[in-house]
Amino acid sequence: MPGDERQINVKGWVRSRRGNKNVSFIALNDGSTIKNIQIVADSEKFSDEVLRPITTGACISVTGKLVESMGKGQTVEIQAEEIEVYGTADPLTYPLQKKGHSLEYLREIAHLRPRTNTFGAVLRIRHNMAIAIHTYFHEHGYFYFHTPLITASDCEGAGQMFQVTTKNLYNLKKDKDGQIDYSDDFFGKMAALTVSGQLEGELGAMALGKIYTFGPTFRAENSNTPRHLAEFWMIEPEVAFIQKDELMDLEEDFLKFCVRWALEHCEDDLQFLNDMFDKGLIERLKSVINTEFVRLPYTEGINILQEAIKNGKKFEFPCNWGDDLASEHERYLVEEHFGKPVIMTDYPKEIKAFYMKLNDDQKTVQGTDVLFPSIGEIIGGSVREEDYDKLMSEIERRQIPMKDMWWYLDTRRYGSAPHAGFGLGFERLMLFVTGMQNIRDVIPFPRTPKSAEF
Repeated sequence: MPGDERQINVKGWVRSRRGNKNVSFIALNDGSTIKNIQIVADSEKFSDEVLRPITTGACISVTGKLVESMGKGQTVEIQAEEIEVYGTADPLTYPLQKKGHSLEYLREIAHLRPRTNTFGAVLRIRHNMAIAIHTYFHEHGYFYFHTPLITASDCEGAGQMFQVTTKNLYNLKKDKDGQIDYSDDFFGKMAALTVSGQLEGELGAMALGKIYTFGPTFRAENSNTPRHLAEFWMIEPEVAFIQKDELMDLEEDFLKFCVRWALEHCEDDLQFLNDMFDKGLIERLKSVINTEFVRLPYTEGINILQEAIKNGKKFEFPCNWGDDLASEHERYLVEEHFGKPVIMTDYPKEIKAFYMKLNDDQKTVQGTDVLFPSIGEIIGGSVREEDYDKLMSEIERRQIPMKDMWWYLDTRRYGSAPHAGFGLGFERLMLFVTGMQNIRDVIPFPRTPKSAEF
């Protein structure tokens, strides 16, 4: 306790140094918390020569007494007795001086931005969200299943996949039809970075009952929006023997668990982000865990949107039955119409993936997308089609190349079972939990078109 005046040692990076000829006050931070510790360095003990290198960004070790602070802003401080400078930071060139920096500028120095209050908070929350995800699934009997990052299956849309090759791109061997011959490539066939672990996850669920994946995924979309990254992390649980209602229960319970975890474990960091960036952040997080999500069939959602248009609401994109909803439509339903999260279900089959289970109306599938305030879609899920003939019929109708997908079809040929699952983009969850507006600001080193720095 402060009254004990214990001698302690702290190490960290200098956020600022101020003072006068008699005393210096150094704000020190070691990255473990948003809060700095104040170091009081008496000029009688430390010469100007010792103190001069202690500038913003320098790394130091301080030994001294932990005492009660008489000043404002902190309850305790350290009266320094020994200071060792590990590394200096030239004030003329160090780019993080004690002033406000724009988020756009900080993206240009992503190797240093974790040292700022903002990104320290975001990255500590990111860690806690990862722990929350693993904790939730472990406590609910799921097995963490590692799906491959390199895949040879192109059914997910080769146009959006990053190719992986060891071939000499300046001297590509072609076959008689002018197509690239991959026989001498590392895998002997075209390979790419995965866009999703779902298909392999289904194999795991057909053996272990309940699995989840949590790993990086890659999409070569030339998209520069504040919601898209070329490399991001995905959480994909897959569960045998559950139906649509149970899947929606899982989606809602899982999201509430993660948000509750953030509120309980990241209080200081959330308060900082609430105060500095988004005054309604904490209130919005609490509103999610204290409300029941609306369960809304797609057709009903379209009717609500069309009624809103009749009453004068203007949208940039059309929303007729059969259209894939834009983010503005999703946010209208969540933020303006219902005022709470929405799980939208039963989408037209033409706008959803081939593996989704067809409803009896033969027009809609059992998709279950969760829509959140300020984000739009945060989860995309569905019941999977477990019937081999129905799945093959849909694959043939869509002309999906399945020559490398025999292993996926085997799950429907041998001991097929009802199953369902969802995908959650980790960075979308991070956007919601932190209140940040750009997805590039919730991952340490963002990968976007024409940008693969650091």
